[in-house]
Amino acid sequence: MRDWSGLQDFRVVRLNAALFPPSAYETDLCRQYHLTPILAEANKPDDIIPWVADCDALFAISVALPATVVEKLERCRVISRLGTGTDKIAVDLATQRGILVTNVPYFCVEEQADHTMALLLSLARQIPAMSKAMAAGEFGHARNLSRVNQRLSGRTLGLVGFGNSARQVARRAQAFGLKVIATRRNPAAPNQPAQALGVRMVDLDTVLRESDYVSLHLPLTPETRHIIDDQAVRRMKPGAFLINTARGALVDEAALVSALREGRLGGAGLDTFEQIDVFTPDEAPPVHPLLELDNVVLTPHVAAGSVQSGQAVSRGGIENVVAILSGYWPLPENIVNGGVVPRYPLQEHDPTLFETEEAVL
Repeated sequence: MRDWSGLQDFRVVRLNAALFPPSAYETDLCRQYHLTPILAEANKPDDIIPWVADCDALFAISVALPATVVEKLERCRVISRLGTGTDKIAVDLATQRGILVTNVPYFCVEEQADHTMALLLSLARQIPAMSKAMAAGEFGHARNLSRVNQRLSGRTLGLVGFGNSARQVARRAQAFGLKVIATRRNPAAPNQPAQALGVRMVDLDTVLRESDYVSLHLPLTPETRHIIDDQAVRRMKPGAFLINTARGALVDEAALVSALREGRLGGAGLDTFEQIDVFTPDEAPPVHPLLELDNVVLTPHVAAGSVQSGQAVSRGGIENVVAILSGYWPLPENIVNGGVVPRYPLQEHDPTLFETEEAVL
């Protein structure tokens, strides 16, 4: 077994320590690698900087790390995102400063697909409204609601983005008899995965026009921000449902609310939001028009959650840091800024670096 004791000399900071406290699994894994992260809860740049200015490695979950923070990282080698999206991190500046930005891109693919289908089924069968009617003893009202439900089999699910989570959704959707179509940012990408799943690849306009259910599976970038805007919503099939378990700002929420209020869309299932901060330390009932609508199902950015995904993201994020502090490149798919020239030279990725540890935990 490798000797990891040299890693104890590095200063490692773990943000979001109160909002997302380290699990026992994460703590045990850090101990195995002789890492002792300094736990901090700071969310504003002026509060974050004193904690991180002289760190060698930085763990982050939901906190934003803008340029004002990244420019103060005097010796940091890696920003390890314990999750997937890095739209809150000043990645370009980190690259300029020789700081690797890493993530764990596949930790919750199964969970996100399950949650997408859960939202779809809740909308299709009007489960929230049925539950509310049941609690009120309004059994006749519930029966009347059920009479307008549409059979899933034969209807169309459109996927905007066709990465790993979308492919897992396609597998699940076909078990319900749904026809699946999809679009992606790179039209030149190989069609074999789509063909193997029986998914018809089309353009975005076709997805919007033909789909009874539209599900978003894209990262948030300047190009994808508000990809579902007022014009896109108006191109959607009348009565269609929108599902978003990706990033809130993919959707223009004002346009969505208008379409739902006017009855142009049948409903929406949302796990992510642009205007509702579900990571605020001061929890209180949110004020937003979406909360006033009966034809929406809302969850607070929990699509990734499970015991298994929690362990996977901890292991992936920690091993990214351990590899870099040990002088090795991490897994290529975990590097967000692939063109970075590291502050400290790194050896080629070693696929045997962690193989002896699997049996320990």
